[in-house]
Amino acid sequence: MTEPKCRQRVCRWRSAGVAVCLGLALQGLAHAATASVYLEELTSPELQSRIAEGATIALVPIGGTEQNGPHMVLGKHNVRAHLLAGRIAKRLGNAIVAPVLPYVPEGAITPPQAHMRYSGTISITDAAFEALLEKIARSLHQHGFREIVFLGDHGGYQQAMQRVAARLNREWAQRGDPARALALRAYYDAAQNDYAAMLKAQGYAASEIGEHAGLADTSLALALDPALVREGALAGEPRAGSGVRGDPRRATAALGQQGVDHIVDASAKAIRSASTAR
Repeated sequence: MTEPKCRQRVCRWRSAGVAVCLGLALQGLAHAATASVYLEELTSPELQSRIAEGATIALVPIGGTEQNGPHMVLGKHNVRAHLLAGRIAKRLGNAIVAPVLPYVPEGAITPPQAHMRYSGTISITDAAFEALLEKIARSLHQHGFREIVFLGDHGGYQQAMQRVAARLNREWAQRGDPARALALRAYYDAAQNDYAAMLKAQGYAASEIGEHAGLADTSLALALDPALVREGALAGEPRAGSGVRGDPRRATAALGQQGVDHIVDASAKAIRSASTAR
């Protein structure tokens, strides 16, 4: 074989190899996209297929846009709810995560009350919040989801979630529809009460653990996404009026991971238990 022909054949082999590798890589990317648990990362036909294959649980993560002191971003609840819901969905194996609802009741706007006294907080009324939740649940149900699970990351709207779920369940039951809405209190309790108890058992005081943007809140944020925390702002003792209730200075990702693991475990267990009880 002459040298030019040999080179041509080698080039063809190389080109074929590159094409095969590129094809496999594209197939891998397509599979990764299709395998996502996040509704917004799927196409409409992909979602239809997932529901038809048994993914009939819709998780609705509910966050909030509010002040979190000088050291943590306003969207903490939204990022946290999104990431935790994704991990819960993967644990369940038959769930899809709806987009996060970032607008929730945060107090009166005029005159400003509660978190609305701090820049960046966005608040809506209870009525608007409940109407949004109801339409989200109805939309998901229309597409074939049979269990709509509200995951509320904030304490202020837990009762509103319960009211919406109760109204939907009464209506669906009256017409013999097997669908059900669930306001998962176990998710919030795991993140607040259970996690605080875990930290207390390790010697941390309740005043340090805090109720908002303290040790517990900040540790969870560090474990899920360190970019949520401005670590340079953790040096000084929290000032009165800063919006912090607790002391975040000793927060670590390792402490937060304990809470993350518990929230995912407790939530998945509660959803499975509710599904079995139907």
